[in-house]
Amino acid sequence: MEGQILKKPKILCLHGFRTSGSFLKKQISKWDPSLFAQFDLEFPNGKYPAGGKSDIEGIFPPPYYEWFQFEKDFTVYFNLEECISYLCEYITTNGPFDGFLGFSQGKVLKEHPPIKFFISISGSKFRDPSICDVAYKDPIKAKSVHFIGEKDWLKLPSEDLASAFDKPLIIRHPQGHTVPRLDEASTSQLRNWITDVGVSVCEQEEKKSENGSKLEVNGTNEDKGVKGVELNEGSEPIEVVQT
Repeated sequence: MEGQILKKPKILCLHGFRTSGSFLKKQISKWDPSLFAQFDLEFPNGKYPAGGKSDIEGIFPPPYYEWFQFEKDFTVYFNLEECISYLCEYITTNGPFDGFLGFSQGKVLKEHPPIKFFISISGSKFRDPSICDVAYKDPIKAKSVHFIGEKDWLKLPSEDLASAFDKPLIIRHPQGHTVPRLDEASTSQLRNWITDVGVSVCEQEEKKSENGSKLEVNGTNEDKGVKGVELNEGSEPIEVVQT
C-alpha cells in the first residue's frame, strides 16, 4: 500500500544447551553480516539457569541458560511443556516472528504459532514417540535450510530432522557440532535462499494486508544442546544439497 512502511521480517534465534542468546549472536557473527541485513534478529535467553557445567566455560562469559532438560538418549524430557509455554508467551508478546533460527536440539511442535521459514544448525528430531506422532506426522511445509556437519555427534538426528520438511535445503560442512564458518560458495547459496525467503515473506504480508486474511503455515522451531563447541575452526569447503 502506498505510504505504508513495511517492518523488517523478524527471526527468533534460539541458543544451544547451557549457553546464551549472546553466545549464539557471537556464533552467527562468523557469517557475512549482510546475509541477515533485511531481518531483525532477537536472541532471548533460555527459561532456566544452567543446571550444570557449560561446555563454553572459559570460552564465553556466563551466565548460561537451558531451555529444558533431557536424559542422555534424548527420549525423556523435563520441563518441556513449561519451555513451550514460555516460548509461546514470548512470541505472543514480542512477535510476530516470521521465522526461527536455532542451534542443536530440534523442536518442531504444532503448538507454536505458525512461521514461514526455519534455519536449523545441527538440529535434531525429538525421539519421544508421543512427540514424533504429533510433530512429524505430515511433511512440514515451511521453507527450511539445515546445516549438517560430517563430524557432528548429532549428524544422523540432523538428517532425520531435515527429512521431516518438504523440500529442505541442506548445507553440509566438514566440521563438528558448531555454527560453521561459511566459504564463498555456501555463503552465496545461503544468500540466495534468504533472498527468496525475504521476497516470499514480503509478498505474503502484502497479500494479507490486501485481503485481510491469515496465512496458515506449519509451525517450526529448534534449539538447545551444545557439545564440543568450536569457535576457531577454519573455513573448509561446504557441500550444498537440495533434496
